Parts: sequence; structure tokens; C-alpha cells
Amino acid sequence: MSNPIAERHDVLPSRFAWLMGLYGENYHRLVHMFAPQRLAVGRYVSSVDDQLDVCLEMVEHHRYTIDLVLTYAFVDGETGRPTPSAQLRMYRDAHVAEVLHCQVDGRLARVLDVPPPARTLFQRRVRMNSFLNRWLEYLAAQGHSIGTLEPAEVAARRMAPAFA
Repeated sequence: MSNPIAERHDVLPSRFAWLMGLYGENYHRLVHMFAPQRLAVGRYVSSVDDQLDVCLEMVEHHRYTIDLVLTYAFVDGETGRPTPSAQLRMYRDAHVAEVLHCQVDGRLARVLDVPPPARTLFQRRVRMNSFLNRWLEYLAAQGHSIGTLEPAEVAARRMAPAFA
């Protein structure tokens, strides 16, 4: 009797291939949602209804990469830093995006039941990029997009109280 699945690796991707697929999915989510390849260096804000604003900072554009930071317009009272926050690098030629650094405050980590620190660099990358993937999916479901994105200066003027 023949075995239709000769080897497990014939069906399942390697852990590395799976991670690269996650990088690719994150790239396409970012491109579809915010089109960072079309944005100039600077700060942008996406506002949707009564939800937390999303901040996108375009740090640098290079020939093959784009560096950016994605966060909420919310500062953690304990650390004084925006949270959650993800420092990202998009590779234009390979169509992948990876999380270089991810910051989640302690209270949010407890609420989300974030697992303990990763034992390996690979585990850390999987966790950070899985978080980004779920976050981007959530932001898209909330209505954040290139259409809701505006330069931070414009958003600040719009939100400033009018004094007569």
C-alpha cells in the first residue's frame, strides 16, 4: 500500500518558511491599509470614530527598505511611552515586513495574557510578528486605512479647541 504523504516536510512548511510567510502577510497588510511606500517621511494620524488614534511615523525611505513606527496615540502612565508600539522595516524588493522592536506595557500584557519572554530569537520574532499581524487585522476591522490617515500637524489643528 502506498503512503500518499511520504514525509511530514512535504506537506508542512518549515518554521522558517512559516515565519517568512508571516513577514509577507504583514507587508501586504501594511501596503493595503496605509500604503507607506507612497508616504513622505513624517508623522501621520489615523482617526476613526471614538476609538484610539493610530500614529504612523515614516522614519526613512531607502531604495530597498522603509523604516516606520506604528503605535496608538496613547502614552502608558507607568513608562511614559506610547503603547503598544512596533518599530518595523519593510523590504520593498522581497515584499516582506518584519518587526524590529515591539513594546507592550505590563497592564496590556496581563490583559492579553502575553506569554513569558521567548527563549530563542526565533520565538521572539514569531511572537512580535504574530502580534503585528493580529494588530493590523484589528486596525483594518476598525476602519483604519490610507483614507483615514492625515499628517499629524493637520490632525492636531483639527483636534485643537476653537477659541473665539
